[in-house]
Amino acid sequence: MSSSSTSLDPTPAPRVLANGPAAIAIFVWGVFGVLLLLAQAIVRLTPLAVEPVLHRRLTTTQAAIYVGWVVLNAYAESYRGFHRGFSPRVIARAIYLANRPRPVHVVFAPAFCMSFFHARRRRMIVAWSVTALIMTFIVLAPHLSQPWRGILDGGVVVGLAGGILSILYFFVRALRGEPARVAADLPEA
Repeated sequence: MSSSSTSLDPTPAPRVLANGPAAIAIFVWGVFGVLLLLAQAIVRLTPLAVEPVLHRRLTTTQAAIYVGWVVLNAYAESYRGFHRGFSPRVIARAIYLANRPRPVHVVFAPAFCMSFFHARRRRMIVAWSVTALIMTFIVLAPHLSQPWRGILDGGVVVGLAGGILSILYFFVRALRGEPARVAADLPEA
């Protein structure tokens, strides 16, 4: 495990989801709000990602770059980024929120689960910085021509799809009563 996945949260925040319809509803809202954001990006990017493949617009070199980029994103984004850090933290924060709901936090549960607020300063800086980087790519990507736009988007789609699967994996584990494996990175910790 990496150091980010082994940090212990010294607060007495529960690491297992409480029973009860309200807690389950809050937990589901937080997690599925995050999943919907990721799924929306996949739906929007997939047609652009498959276009150069479907229309056979890739040279051998470009095809090799496409495959390499997809493999790199499957490892770096899906496994290292999502599975070892982001996904279990989303679940840990959703568990915390479900067990200790505050009205404003519940309303904005997806943002809470992604650590945009009510998190340690370092965690919020990371969350906002990654979002700014993603927004930069969103602004710059339309200026790329095919097949380069498709190559870029192909890796992103694979990374996000792996991220969704990772979040679902930890979601099911939490519903089965297994504890969150990372700290929720709360400011009071």
